[in-house]
Amino acid sequence: MFFLVYILRVPFKTIESLIVRNRERLSFLKCWRKIRGAWPQETSLNLEAPGPAMFGTESSLSMFLNTLTPKFYVALTGTSSLISGLILIFEWWYFRKYGTSFIEQVSVSHLRPLLGGVDSSSPSNSTTSNGDTDSNRQNVSECKVWRNPLNLFRGAEYNRYTWVTGREPLTYYDMNLSAQDHQTFFTCDSDHLRPADAIMQKAWRERNPQARISAAHEALELEDCATAYILLAEEEVTTIVEAEKLFKQALKAGEGCYRRSQQLQHHGAQYEAQHRRDTNVLVYIKRRLAMCSRKLGRTREAVKMMRDLMKEFPLLSMFNIHENLLEALLELQAYADVQAVLAKYDDISLPKSATICYTAALLKARGVSDKFSPEAASRRGLSTAEMNAVEAIHRAVEFNPHVPKYLLEMKSLILPPEHILKRGDSEALAYTFFHLQHWKRVEGALNLLHCTWEGTFRMIPYPLEKGHLFYPYPICTETADRELLPTVFHEVSVYPKKELPFFILFTAGLCSFTAMLALLTHQFPELMGVFAKAFLSTLFAPLNFIMEKVESVLPSSLWHQLTRI
Repeated sequence: MFFLVYILRVPFKTIESLIVRNRERLSFLKCWRKIRGAWPQETSLNLEAPGPAMFGTESSLSMFLNTLTPKFYVALTGTSSLISGLILIFEWWYFRKYGTSFIEQVSVSHLRPLLGGVDSSSPSNSTTSNGDTDSNRQNVSECKVWRNPLNLFRGAEYNRYTWVTGREPLTYYDMNLSAQDHQTFFTCDSDHLRPADAIMQKAWRERNPQARISAAHEALELEDCATAYILLAEEEVTTIVEAEKLFKQALKAGEGCYRRSQQLQHHGAQYEAQHRRDTNVLVYIKRRLAMCSRKLGRTREAVKMMRDLMKEFPLLSMFNIHENLLEALLELQAYADVQAVLAKYDDISLPKSATICYTAALLKARGVSDKFSPEAASRRGLSTAEMNAVEAIHRAVEFNPHVPKYLLEMKSLILPPEHILKRGDSEALAYTFFHLQHWKRVEGALNLLHCTWEGTFRMIPYPLEKGHLFYPYPICTETADRELLPTVFHEVSVYPKKELPFFILFTAGLCSFTAMLALLTHQFPELMGVFAKAFLSTLFAPLNFIMEKVESVLPSSLWHQLTRI
């Protein structure tokens, strides 16, 4: 645009010759009227009959353009390149900080309402009135790491993988988080009063697995210590059967400690902390025993143990025992019981998880997936049941977009970590590792998922910056997942990828183009002038051709009559 000033001398000479030949024709009168409006008002031009005033002004303007040196054009294009570069830097900084383009945000938020447009990407009133206010969404911890409710046994499962493949399935960061959990759940300030608990307090802080196992054996030599049995069941034994035996021994010791501390819990803060620790130990043991029964094929027994545990300790939701229960009920194909559990825990005030969202989607898909056909649905439209299933899949995919690629086996699975990041790749792995078989068991469910999951993010303009059914997608999931997952043999999923807005790309292209023009004009001023003239002549060639055809067809008398109107 700025470069066109360099060759403005050429059109004026062309226009002069055309006006001399066809001064009575309306098209050129209109053209000169436009030029007259662009010139200063004190310049008097007689457009009906071009005289000395018109040609004098045109010649003075042409003389002014001829006196401009190439340095002027270099400075002009260089200045525009600098300005566009500054805009590009500001746009990039704003995008990295706030996740959206400043120009695009201003145009959508301020200019579009003035022009009568409506922002269709904003959540509807029904979505924002479901109890999740903006203040509540801001208080949501985006990158809080949760303990995996379906984590495997280190000795019987994780270590077996290491023996076979020579790879470490758990990262140091993941194991360090587990050590912190063990110190929180299994220790208290009164451990120094019991020698075995004092030894175990040091054992949970040991980094060397062999040192922890030796300390657990040392504590068992003094007395039956529930936490010592837990450590040996988790890390020393190599089969689930042996782990179950040790957990049963831990249950006997844990129940005795729980009954004694329950009688003294109101006698002081020290006894209250001890009772809270004994409660955590007892719940952990019962939950792991239920998981042993589930892994050994006694699924109904595992369901009963989980239900009893949830009734006995209804306030301990931090263990997420309901997710273990959902997986076991799906194995039994007790879909009515699964729906009952979902009705209790799929509440707007409770934190969501991939297990809840995708299990709800599976139940909705189960009713229509066996007869679903994309071709038939495109012809007749979606029925009410199919629409509900598609909406449930969209809801699940929006919560965690990494799961479908694992369910559809587009990415290979690895062992799930001991901790997960909700809405991240780690949670997707943990869910798919245990629930893929349940999706395969429902006929057509994976086909329905394959046909609909990619459409979710086409419905939401910016899935990373705006939440449709949930709070906005966290931008820190990739960093946390790289800490939780072994990146040596696993490629961390970062879908959906954050795409650069149009205005950043446009500004970058404009900056590069003007900088290139400034450099070429400085180095080759005459050659660039020739190229510019050739470009303009080619650009206006169709318009000149049309004008010549119109002039040849219409009689001159008609043009003369039009000029008098």
